[in-house]
Amino acid sequence: MTMTSASTLPTTFPKLTLIALVAFAAITPLALLVAPALAAQLGIELGIGPSEIGTYFFVENGAFSAASLLSLFWLGRANVRIVGIIALAVFISGNLATPLVLPDYTSLLLIRAFTGLGGGTLMVLSMVSGQDAKNPDRVFGYWVVGQLVAGAAGLFLLPFLFANFGLKSFYIALGGLALLLSPLYKGLLAPRISEAAITRSAAGRGFVVLAILTVASILTFYIAIGGVWTFASMAATQAGFASESTGGILAIASLFGITGAIIATWLGGRSARLAMLLVGYAVLIFSVAALAIFTNGTAYVVAICAFKVAWTFVLPFIIAEVAARDPSGRLLASTTLVIGTGLSLGPLFAGLLLGAAFGLGTVFIAAAACGVLSFACLFLSLKSRRDPVLNKGMQ
Repeated sequence: MTMTSASTLPTTFPKLTLIALVAFAAITPLALLVAPALAAQLGIELGIGPSEIGTYFFVENGAFSAASLLSLFWLGRANVRIVGIIALAVFISGNLATPLVLPDYTSLLLIRAFTGLGGGTLMVLSMVSGQDAKNPDRVFGYWVVGQLVAGAAGLFLLPFLFANFGLKSFYIALGGLALLLSPLYKGLLAPRISEAAITRSAAGRGFVVLAILTVASILTFYIAIGGVWTFASMAATQAGFASESTGGILAIASLFGITGAIIATWLGGRSARLAMLLVGYAVLIFSVAALAIFTNGTAYVVAICAFKVAWTFVLPFIIAEVAARDPSGRLLASTTLVIGTGLSLGPLFAGLLLGAAFGLGTVFIAAAACGVLSFACLFLSLKSRRDPVLNKGMQ
């Protein structure tokens, strides 16, 4: 997708900001986006099993999400560009220092926790920078497209990098890429709202109800996503694919995911958001259930591609719905904590289930159940937002 498409965005939304939020949202969660390849390489080089691999992602994504807690203190008070520079320094230095601690597992967890704090802060900045867009569905569609392009490129390139340079090549490449993109910090923006308005927006009973339901929806959504995607390569092996073919299949699935996000970007502002959410969740839940039920190669390819399409199609509408609920940006910023927590718990729970001798089918059925729960919470929150009694409490 070319940046000429950005001309369809409101003219008051800076193109540099669009580029910055897409770029930083693409590189900071890259460890998750390439989780199948990274998880396999961690097991090969460090000699660790599913439980330790799940713990690795739990620690990195946990630190990533913890950055949201810090944002509740500085958002609206500190200069976002200064915060961006500091976060970039942490993210870049952490990635470049990671190869120095390999193959020590404990030291790896510590340095990835440090790096995750910087990456999580950059993700918060990328999300709140799109807060004031007139068409957030479309802006966050671009936000997702950037992540998918980065993920597909990573899944395609990492097998070659790992074969020739080992695990360290991923962290060096990620740190170098962040360094190249660092001048984009100038495009970061803060929500245009006063501190008094921030206080008022979070004061009512209605806001609390919406916040709880929103948090529950996003948390269960990402628990499902994290658990399925991290062990997608293991499912490919069980479906009969050779390990050298798995990366290509998952890269193809990521391309399908890009298609889903592009469709969501095009439909943003043109179609009813609730209808788009219903379609996206339905495909997501059925595709994950199919991964659990059908184990042949053809079914796996169809299901994993449908999973990626649904995941990336529905996500921009979820994020845009959150942005519409709190003009201060703090609820949107806090979703990074929720997303990171879900992405941490998903691999952790899946790894624990596998370590306890449960099969991948059990993991995927549990993930499908999480998808159902996520939609139920989001649907209830949509209903609550339209409830005049609750809306009065938000004013």
